[in-house]
Amino acid sequence: MSSQEPIEETIWLTPEGYKALEDELHHLTTVRRQEIAQRIRESKEHGEFAEDNTELEDAKKEQAYVESRILEIKAILGSAEILTPEDVPARKVGLGSKVTLRNRRNKAEFTILVVSSAEADPEQDKISSSSPLGAALIGAQKGDVVKVQAPGGTTSYEVLKVSKGVRKKK
Repeated sequence: MSSQEPIEETIWLTPEGYKALEDELHHLTTVRRQEIAQRIRESKEHGEFAEDNTELEDAKKEQAYVESRILEIKAILGSAEILTPEDVPARKVGLGSKVTLRNRRNKAEFTILVVSSAEADPEQDKISSSSPLGAALIGAQKGDVVKVQAPGGTTSYEVLKVSKGVRKKK
């Protein structure tokens, strides 16, 4: 049995996405770690019985989450490449594309940015290229109709506009 090295895959991030992860990492390492350490110290000082100290247990769980997230962000940033305008297709949907869509059923229009899963945030209209909608859009052009399978059934969207969502730095 041979052991293989894991293949590191490039994670493409917009400049804003890369900066947001750097900022989150900085906050976790400089602020959250200290806050949690302080909570743990205070819990130990006030806790009579270690097994009954729920505040200490909660702080330790939060510490584990923060340390896990720090490792995750470091791994993402370590294999990240920043998208430039030249990386984003001009007329077809790809990573970094800003896409305006119309729901064919209810005629609602909305605009999304297609990003990698590491940067996806549906609440901010950043849709992962590997999500059902993102995957259906890759390669689409203005005027195309894409069908998306979702738990509630199939939905069709018309691509109204495709532009580069990544801009040159000023």
